[in-house]
Amino acid sequence: MAFEDLYEAVLTGDKDAAVMLTREALDASVEPQRLIDDAMIPAMDEVGRRFEEEEYFVPELLLSARAMKSALELIRPLLAETGAASKGCIVIGTVKGDLHDIGKNLVGAMLEGAGFDVVDLGSDIAPEEFVQAVEEHDANLVGLSALLTVTMPSMKATIEALEAAGLRDRVKVLVGGAPLTPDYSDAIKADACADNATAAVRAAQELIGA
Repeated sequence: MAFEDLYEAVLTGDKDAAVMLTREALDASVEPQRLIDDAMIPAMDEVGRRFEEEEYFVPELLLSARAMKSALELIRPLLAETGAASKGCIVIGTVKGDLHDIGKNLVGAMLEGAGFDVVDLGSDIAPEEFVQAVEEHDANLVGLSALLTVTMPSMKATIEALEAAGLRDRVKVLVGGAPLTPDYSDAIKADACADNATAAVRAAQELIGA
């Protein structure tokens, strides 16, 4: 299998082709990590570039992320068997009171493709649920999403809950969503702010020094 074919399948959001090509490569004993490093990540990097250049929009991003996520489902168990190193563990969720999850789901898929272990709590997540997940999974990153201005204070409450639990020194907090601004991120003492999925992955990598 040519890595270019898998790259193209992810880039164009062709889920069926991505899964078929991944299965064929694994059957041919191609190293799972090479499929990620030489095809999937470069494809998603290009997707991110096209999004930033307004050549791609949210529907294209979602299709590419779905294709990559479907292929990753075949690869992930094999990576676990080989003890492949994770970039880090990130707990993500949409904060309490907010049910929007499209952006959060996209960020999660792209973080997985970039080599992170992603614990997705879903939407409408209370501060104490984030705290519990960080403790349970020994996470070193937390991603908080909000699309509604009225739910943004839940981000502050979650960061304060991490502080109260004595976890703030060991986790970096990344916040994102349409209403978020760098000033608000600074005000609630988040470590980084991202306004799209590509920027979120880049920020996560910078926060852990990857």
